[in-house]
Amino acid sequence: MSIEVKRLTKTFGTQHAVHDISFEVHKGDILGFLGPNGAGKSTTMKIASGFMPPTSGRVSVSGLDVQKEPLEVKRRIGYLPEHNPLYLDMYVKEYLHFIGGLHGFKGAMLNDRVEDMVRLTGLDREQHKLIGALSKGYRQRVGLAQALLHDPEVLILDEPTSGLDPNQIVEIRELIKRVSESKTVILSTHIMQEVKAICNRAIVIHLGEIVADRSLKELSAGLGKSVLSVEFADDQVPASFFQGIEGLGKPVKTAPGKWSMESTDPVQARARIFSKAASQQLNLIGLKEEEQSLESIFQQLTQAPKA
Repeated sequence: MSIEVKRLTKTFGTQHAVHDISFEVHKGDILGFLGPNGAGKSTTMKIASGFMPPTSGRVSVSGLDVQKEPLEVKRRIGYLPEHNPLYLDMYVKEYLHFIGGLHGFKGAMLNDRVEDMVRLTGLDREQHKLIGALSKGYRQRVGLAQALLHDPEVLILDEPTSGLDPNQIVEIRELIKRVSESKTVILSTHIMQEVKAICNRAIVIHLGEIVADRSLKELSAGLGKSVLSVEFADDQVPASFFQGIEGLGKPVKTAPGKWSMESTDPVQARARIFSKAASQQLNLIGLKEEEQSLESIFQQLTQAPKA
């Protein structure tokens, strides 16, 4: 495995920013680390990258303990923090040479790595500009270039598209997908579109604890409940029609003659609705199971208080 997080806890005074979380990420995974603001995402990323010590628990990268072998771990990690810390008074290429030197590159090898990163991140036209003169989208590209320059095994990206315009977001997403083919990527975000566009797995963290850890396909399948949409030709069919039908949640009227409700057993519930409508000679013109959006699943997982 590339990353192992085991029983990780971080407290600030009496507040648990992260509480007893464990997970593993393997090579080739693009993990979406999801949660609302303040859920513990950035704290976990900072600990995993060696920027902040844990209160308890451990993180290992490629079998190396982050606390015991911090320099070796840092050689294997490329990290782009949420607030991209760049030297704005340096030129793009000058800055990348500086970062390469910190990683021990010299001479022709350093020049080659910088040129490779300039091409990979699309900085060709901007390489001779001051970083302070770049748009935020290009600053993010510079941040990605520095994170990738030493060819790390693991890439940790904390809110990489925060504050970017729609065109810049698409460009950064495509760049992340290109560079992730041979690496392990953890992408911290609270934006569901980001996860759908890039990730193959998601962990949802809420109030410092993991509330879901599933493949994106499994997460999209929902939380054991489906949503049924029922439509009658007659707008006068009341909510009381659904009373007594096993496996249905509270019906909500969404349009004239149309109702929506959760179901724990959609196959049986549909059969019972159809049978009841037929027995009452009601004209049923729509009865289907709707796929829950990732947004609604995320809300269900992160709005409820912890058990």
